[in-house]
Amino acid sequence: MSTQPTRKALLGLYGATLRAARSFKSYNFRNYFLQRTKDNFRTLLASIPNAENDPDKVSRAYELAVGELAVLKRSAIVNHLYAGPPLPIERQGVAKGNV
Repeated sequence: MSTQPTRKALLGLYGATLRAARSFKSYNFRNYFLQRTKDNFRTLLASIPNAENDPDKVSRAYELAVGELAVLKRSAIVNHLYAGPPLPIERQGVAKGNV
């Protein structure tokens, strides 16, 4: 039986997952993984007060999130290798009407 992760550990994992999601070059992948991360951790952090009934549920969710973080990091590396040109929506410093 594994111990229940602390709130500090969950927030640290959340920050690491957000950093990994922000590292995608592709606009669509980056925004998708940012939103997915926020949604997943919102439900995970909401389940902590209910963990007294099933502490293993939070532990399993934490372990799953750690595994997903590893996959996300590897995917970001592959995305950097095969990234296309930036989309027009991503261009920085371009004034409206001058596109």
